[in-house]
Amino acid sequence: MIQDFPIRYIEPVFRPPSEAQSLILPVTNGCSWNKCTYCEMYTAPQKTFGVRDEDETLASIRHCGEQFAQQVQRVFLGDGDALALSTRRLMTVLSAIKNHLPMVRRISSYCLPRNLRHKSIQELKELREAGLSLVYVGAESGDDEVLQKVSKGETFESTRDALDKLGAAGITRSVMLLNGLGGPLLSQQHAQNSARLINLTQPEFLATLVVSFPQGEERFRLGFAQWEPLTQQQLFVEMEQFLQALELKRTVFRSDHASNWLVLKGVLGAEKDRLLKQVRAAIDDPRSAKLRPVWQRGL
Repeated sequence: MIQDFPIRYIEPVFRPPSEAQSLILPVTNGCSWNKCTYCEMYTAPQKTFGVRDEDETLASIRHCGEQFAQQVQRVFLGDGDALALSTRRLMTVLSAIKNHLPMVRRISSYCLPRNLRHKSIQELKELREAGLSLVYVGAESGDDEVLQKVSKGETFESTRDALDKLGAAGITRSVMLLNGLGGPLLSQQHAQNSARLINLTQPEFLATLVVSFPQGEERFRLGFAQWEPLTQQQLFVEMEQFLQALELKRTVFRSDHASNWLVLKGVLGAEKDRLLKQVRAAIDDPRSAKLRPVWQRGL
């Protein structure tokens, strides 16, 4: 680490895989909801939610500009919940990035649907014009029963409304879903209603991860006692049902996170048939499919 680095981080620090080359700029700490039972990212005592001091944030941007003005081309606003900030606060941060980091071409953040309930499309357009061009929305599922059991605090309609607002404002949307979140009991409705959510909102990017619990399942099972993990075969069947139900015009699809057994990449709907063929081959004969080895499935 560079001595006297201008940003104060509270570890652990999380970011989407595609933000590997970005400057991580925390404007909040943790997650304002932080009740999802499948999530181990911002749970206490690791992180508690709070808004960063505005003067500290602006000073960090200014000092980054003094040290890295010609190097930084992407900025990711952390932690899990930048859009919990008011539009005024966000505009102040975006303006400072523009002034002190002139080479930046993309600013992104995570986005909870609930945090857009009180932001208008016009406000989001202003944020887009100020530089916020991409947000990552962890929808996890389009099924209300699954969402309720995992304490997501969202519904099909609340997620749809947020994605529609972002789309109308011209902000690129990257949506994440969790393969296996409903277990065998709710697998089919999880797949079908997740596809329905994606069909109605047509996000620019879509990714699937396999639900997993490196720290154990106890917290998750408190609200979903009947849940069991899907077998490898069941995960592929759920993915086949999901892909089959998708009706997309042009969405970049990735299922290549380290949690996935089967790596899938393509553009939907142009490459839907190829992706389905790949999944069905894994269902029929997993031994001949190019699956990720167990030792590579790190999280």
